Amino acid sequence: MTETSAPRLEALLIEDEVAVRQASTQTLELAGFTVHACASAEAAQPWLTPDFAGVIVTDVRLPGHSGLELLAHVVALDADLPVIVMTGHGHVSMAVEAMRTGAYDFIEKPFAAERLTHIALRAQEKRHLVLENRRLKSAWALNPDLPLLIGQSPDMERLKKTIASLGPMPIDILINGQTGTGKEVVARQLHAASGRKGPFVAINCGALPESVFESEIFGHEAGAFTGAQKRRIGKLEYAQHGTVFLDEIESMPLALQVKLLRVLQERRLERLGGNESIALDCRIVAASKADLLSLCAKEQFREDLYYRISVVSISLPPLSQRRADIPLLLACFLQAAALRFQQPVPTWTTLQMQQWQARPWPGNVRELRNFADRLVLGVAQLDGSTPTLSEPTLASHALADKMDHFESALIAEALQRCDANVADAAEYLGLPKKTLYDKIKKYQLKTARTN
Repeated sequence: MTETSAPRLEALLIEDEVAVRQASTQTLELAGFTVHACASAEAAQPWLTPDFAGVIVTDVRLPGHSGLELLAHVVALDADLPVIVMTGHGHVSMAVEAMRTGAYDFIEKPFAAERLTHIALRAQEKRHLVLENRRLKSAWALNPDLPLLIGQSPDMERLKKTIASLGPMPIDILINGQTGTGKEVVARQLHAASGRKGPFVAINCGALPESVFESEIFGHEAGAFTGAQKRRIGKLEYAQHGTVFLDEIESMPLALQVKLLRVLQERRLERLGGNESIALDCRIVAASKADLLSLCAKEQFREDLYYRISVVSISLPPLSQRRADIPLLLACFLQAAALRFQQPVPTWTTLQMQQWQARPWPGNVRELRNFADRLVLGVAQLDGSTPTLSEPTLASHALADKMDHFESALIAEALQRCDANVADAAEYLGLPKKTLYDKIKKYQLKTARTN
């Protein structure tokens, strides 16, 4: 399968000074952006649409409509379309006004190429998240009962293609993955892609007592055992023309593995206590968090059943192997939790997201979803599940706080990039070393070296 291409980088640049426009275009193109360069706000109109997938970089002072007027137009068009405003030296009041109007960020001329690149890449990442979130909402609106497969990482894009190609195939499938990686979500997606008209029936093999397992799976006739007063249709029969999801199949008792194997081979079953052979038309999707072949070697799982259910195997990556998906996953989970609990959606800072992406997440996507619930309820700090941050609360929306958050995150990143060398970080940020020292003290950032 071919590698998934990276999301496109696109920028609309509006700058009337030819030299600055050419230099900025070259900077953005070297960073991988496709650049639409314009000399005025009026010339930029063809790209100013709600579905524009890139970022906007504009000067404040322009012929005709100003950059601030352009910004107001963009905010009215789509408040989530990031606008980076360029201001002349000393025009701090314009920068503040731009942030108040809704600019994503501002950059003061003259600026280093690296600074423009850094801000534009962050803005583009935000735009990708917003648009993917909207796409997921639209997909959910069309099929609200189908859980979404969220993610844009290469692993997730490959998984989506696999589901699309295998879904319609009349084959049984084994899904391998750690706890919380989304095995049932994938199973439901396979069922949706199959076009089968029957139901999706989920069975947790680890939750069924052995004494009732056979009756639950295969059904029983009246009088088959004490207490069986009437006929019961089993899960397999109930799933006619649909899909049966056998979760934690490694927990299935060995004696029942033999009976399941025979049913899968013959595609027929007999209810417990009955003689009638019933034709079975359902797909089996099994899931396991264990290495079934290792269990076969220990005679804890039947090898013949393993090969029957694993005509095709799908392995799900743990969350630690697709950390790039964490911002999108968390954004979706926070919105869902806020709606469920009737609470506002929390915001986060760049530094906080960096810390969350660095966490091990042993419970994978399920743990991240629970974390989102706690953030919405305001109890994440109470149970120690999120790092202690020396920043204002998530819910802070004040302009000064936002600018402090942004500046603190930029300085922390610069220190990390420069191996905690303050002099190198000051040069990288284009700040006097004394100024950087003051800001490091203000934000209580840690440094290993300061010479």
